[in-house]
Amino acid sequence: MKKLFLVFSTIYFLCLVTSTEAEVNITGLQADYFAKVETNLARYSPGDTVNFTALFNSLPAGCILQIKYFHLDDIIYEQSVRLASSLTIGWSWITPQKDYQGYLAVISLMQNNQQLDEETIAIDVSSSWKYFPRYGFLSSYPQLSIDSIKSVIGNLNRYHINGIQFYDWQYKHNMPLKGTPTNPAPYWNDIANRTNYFSTVKDYINEVHRHNMMAMSYNLLYGAYDDAYQDGVDLDGWGLYKDQYHQTRWMYSLPTGWASNLIFMDPSNTAWQSYLFNQERKAFQALPFDGWHVDQVGDNGIMYNYSGKLVSVSDTFNGFLKAAKDSLNVNLVMNAVNQYGQQGISLAPVDFLYSEVWDPNITYADLVRIISTNSFYCSGKMNSVLAAYVNYNLANSPGYFNTPGVILLDAVIFAAGGSHIELGEHMLGKEYFPNSNLQMKDDLKEAMIRYYDFLCAYENVLRDSVTSTKINITASSGINLATSPQQGTVWYFSKTKGDLQVIHLINFVKANSILWRDANGTQVYPDTITNLPLSLTATSKVNRIWIASPDFDKCSPSDVPFTESNGTATFVVPSLNYWDMIVVEYSTGTSSIENENEVEHDYSLEQNYPNPFNPQTVIPFRMKDSGNVQLSVYNILGSRVFNKTFHGHQGQNEFTFNGNNLESGVYFYQLRIDSYSSVRKMIYLK
Repeated sequence: MKKLFLVFSTIYFLCLVTSTEAEVNITGLQADYFAKVETNLARYSPGDTVNFTALFNSLPAGCILQIKYFHLDDIIYEQSVRLASSLTIGWSWITPQKDYQGYLAVISLMQNNQQLDEETIAIDVSSSWKYFPRYGFLSSYPQLSIDSIKSVIGNLNRYHINGIQFYDWQYKHNMPLKGTPTNPAPYWNDIANRTNYFSTVKDYINEVHRHNMMAMSYNLLYGAYDDAYQDGVDLDGWGLYKDQYHQTRWMYSLPTGWASNLIFMDPSNTAWQSYLFNQERKAFQALPFDGWHVDQVGDNGIMYNYSGKLVSVSDTFNGFLKAAKDSLNVNLVMNAVNQYGQQGISLAPVDFLYSEVWDPNITYADLVRIISTNSFYCSGKMNSVLAAYVNYNLANSPGYFNTPGVILLDAVIFAAGGSHIELGEHMLGKEYFPNSNLQMKDDLKEAMIRYYDFLCAYENVLRDSVTSTKINITASSGINLATSPQQGTVWYFSKTKGDLQVIHLINFVKANSILWRDANGTQVYPDTITNLPLSLTATSKVNRIWIASPDFDKCSPSDVPFTESNGTATFVVPSLNYWDMIVVEYSTGTSSIENENEVEHDYSLEQNYPNPFNPQTVIPFRMKDSGNVQLSVYNILGSRVFNKTFHGHQGQNEFTFNGNNLESGVYFYQLRIDSYSSVRKMIYLK
């Protein structure tokens, strides 16, 4: 249910009384009827039908579901579903026709007009994964049952993962498929001498497709085995060397017990390209992969080809990718290891930009800079996915991920406009994806659902042609604000999209480090900051301010009351745990000072009378034109206790409100007419 956070500076003492309860339970709901809510696909095309499934722990008699579908802060559709005695219920919704849009379904369990519980889930309407990539992985392919495969992919579907990297599925790097396209081998050993099964890889791909995800075949662009000469590779003539006289190969010596070392070929060598593309083509003929995840190993210094000519390896990536696209005509993604070659990759036919992050890019600010640099390279045409391995040292041994380290990392990446490859059969802690030493605790599993719901639902203000902008914001409290990530502060930064200003607050007040890797798992849980008063220098007349967070209210958006005077908007942030997103909606081309009186004459909400009241009061308002009006009343905890939409006429209007069913206390009434919104306080005394 949409809520209005009721915190004015004039009633700050009232909010402090309830801050503890609000921190524990913003919605005021105590029950736990919902077990989980799922959708059938990771993404949908415009006009597709979304099939929802809700599972309940228990279900009282006489309940219904009320579902509201939000795009950002606007309700675009509502529906009700009657419930039977079954603990599993399904329903459907036809998506709007506009492409590349994120939505949030807010699902309320109601009994006798009382809300018992609430759950939310995001929906991505995107005809292609390219625009809003949410990348996951697979890394192990033993003999698995269909049920096991469905369980893994179903879990990733709940996170709205829309593409899967099939890491190290292949037989050899220079020969991914063992056998032929018409007679593939039933199994083979990969480079780590693990046994991979053709049936498992194929069943995984089919299940990935069933959830409308992309299946990407992993392989290096220049790797060959020691014995690749037996497979037709000219190891000498196509190879790369560290000297002009081809005495020292560029190669990686891999651990004892692995199938082979890796010898590196020249990506610009057309004979190597032709050979490798032909091998990749065989794999695509045997298995219905959608594309190729192209990997590299980063900057290893100066290289030469066999004839002694200097080879700038990073400069070969663009030509290699273009040739691969022409030859194979599949989707492409390429890893820029610590940004090595990223500028050339950004000009190649890749679906998005992928950056594997290593030293010296060790701070949270470095992650933001990488995402910003990627956007600059491609002129904002592609989004970024970061491979950033958290709790790296901790992952050397079995144990658990450090929940605050993971969440704070995702908060920074998501707020900056990126995504994070981290979810597969397990969560990533190492660059060797099969490493599964660390498991997720229950609180981290729940947090990841909320964070990926948030990334999906609000993709249009997180990743959709937003532009970084400077902002002037101050806090009239003991909290220190900072424009860069610093311990002991709340870090804030701003982006714009049209008439929207999107402000991100990230809580580093209690953080013990600004190093994103949290290598030893020592990052601490933040203290929740409640009722944080902020003042913003507005760029024009403010229409609305609303807030959403993956950390509270299950990602639901809520209007925030504000006052505006002399170009400054003042409001109170009700709760900040790790990350809040505040959206300021401005009037188009309207100065907050020059045209203040003109706008006020168009629409206005006036003070109710009598006030205090019992049980009736009159709410006056003025309209520029006739039209529909929405009037809502909220209690001090932000729960809506009254809502009515009706027709108002041009000029002065009055609405008589009856509070007969209310308890004594402070209430707030909100008037909404098109893009106009205003809130006032009233007091009910029995």
